[in-house]
Formats: sequence, structure tokens, C-alpha cells
Amino acid sequence: MTQTAIHNKSNTTSLNLSGKQLFGVPEDVFTQRELVEIWFDDNQIKEIPADISQLVHLKRLSAYKNNLISLPETLYLMRTLERINVSVNQLSSLSDEIGNLENLQVLDLNHNKISILPETIGNLTNLRFLYLANNGISSLPESLKELRSLIYLNITFNRFTILPDSIGNLDNLIELRIYDNSISFIPGCIGNLKILKELHATNNRIRSLPESIGQLGSLKKLILENNLLEILPENMGNLDSLLELNLRSNQLMRVPETIGNMKSLRMLDLRDNRLLSLPSSFRNLKTLEKLDVRLNKNLEIPEWFQELEQRGCVVFY
Repeated sequence: MTQTAIHNKSNTTSLNLSGKQLFGVPEDVFTQRELVEIWFDDNQIKEIPADISQLVHLKRLSAYKNNLISLPETLYLMRTLERINVSVNQLSSLSDEIGNLENLQVLDLNHNKISILPETIGNLTNLRFLYLANNGISSLPESLKELRSLIYLNITFNRFTILPDSIGNLDNLIELRIYDNSISFIPGCIGNLKILKELHATNNRIRSLPESIGQLGSLKKLILENNLLEILPENMGNLDSLLELNLRSNQLMRVPETIGNMKSLRMLDLRDNRLLSLPSSFRNLKTLEKLDVRLNKNLEIPEWFQELEQRGCVVFY
């Protein structure tokens, strides 16, 4: 029988069986009825037994990096669960019963083989973090709009070509990661995300941005590297909380004069575009620490670059 080492941590009871070269869950685990946290990370477990439901106080379950192909139906009866991490496994689907886990706050499904999410995921109204990266997902259920507690959503490295309008309902979202898909445009409803701080959209096929992007007054990072952008909205200058703007490897021939209004901007990456000139308003970017305009073959280098450099901004050209 595999030995289990139980230890008390403050007022909770935890069990850590990570990295024990386990092929299955030891039976004596289910005799520890007071468990609140359990880790099976980095093993070779293929199945979590149905007896997991005997752990009636369990709040946090982690089985990262195993060989799970499914989850037991009894798991979805465990309404005490607040955190589930089953990333880096072989899961191909998620049961409709996932909607029963009404207290779930963190669901990590990264690096699996899931292609469809059940509509019942919209029942997880307390969910704050949803990790879906590196699967085979091409669309999100309409019920996503019900996840109003969500502050972090990661759908990177999937098969998305569009973002649903339901994204605009996630008005508590702070960080949105959508990079490495085939998304062709950002929907106008993005402007509803008033407290969004980070939008990561590298490696897509985005050709334009909606005017509503200028409504994201809390945005601090906007990462759009390696897309197909040809033009930017004039009102992007309204993003006066923005610290980092990455537009590297697009098809921009010009950038709006209003970017000079981004009073908090520290990093501006325009490398590898088709720029011919730069607006003189860049001289107003008093907080700018780095400007990269390399690989714009026909760019006219302005004299005021020296002015930026003299006040400590690093300019790559």
C-alpha cells in the first residue's frame, strides 16, 4: 500500500502525493474524511476513483500532469469544491454535471483534448479563474455570459476564429488571454470590460480594432504582436492608463497622432510594420522608456528621437 503523509496546515488538513510515481490513487486516501486539500500532481494516474466523493469537506483538488482520460461522475456531486486543477491530462470532454459545482472558483483545464464545453458551465456563477489553453476548442457556450464573477479567462492555443459577444458580459474581467488562435476581429462589446487591465492577443489574424477599444480606461497592457492590423482607431489615445502597447509584426503604414495622449505609456513596440513616418505627438510621451521601430524599411527617422533619448528613453531604429 502506498504511504500517505497527512499534515495539518493552520486549520485545514492537507495531503500531498505529488511526484510519487503513482499509477493509481491509494485506497487509504478515502479514509481521511477531514481532508480539505489534496494534490496528486505529476504522477501517472489514469483514473480518480468514484470514492473521491467520500471526502465531504474537500475544497481543493489538484491532479495536474497525470494521464486522466475522464473524471468520475461523483466528483460533480462535491459541492464543497472551490478549486479544481486537472491540467496536462488527456481529458476529451467535460460532463454536463459540471454545473452542479456551484462553489467552484478556479477551474484549470489547460493542456487537455477538450473540443466542446457544456452549456452548464454557465451555472458556475462563483467562478473567478477559467483556464482553457491548449485544447481543441473553437467556440464558447452562450452561457459564458453568466460567469459575471470571472476575473481571468485564458483560451490561448485553441481553434477560435471569432470571439462571442458574450465576452462583453464579463464585466469583472481583469485579464483576457486569447493569443495563438485564428481570431480575425475583436468584437465591439470589448468596450464593456471597464476594469480590464490586460488583453493578450498575439498570433491571431486580427485586421482591425473596434472604436470601443478606446473605452478600456483601466487597460495597462495591450499585446497585439503578429496580427494583420493595417489601421488603428483614432480614439486609442484615450487609453491613458496603458503602460505597454505591443504592435510588432503587423501591417501598419501609420499610427494615429492620438497615441501621444497615452500619458502613462512606458513601452511602445512598432517593430516590423510598414510605417513611413511617426507622429510628432510621440514627443509628448513623457513616461516612455522604450520605443522600438526597427524593421520598418521605409521609415523616415525624425530628429526628435534625440529628444526622447536625452530624457532616458531607449529608442531602437
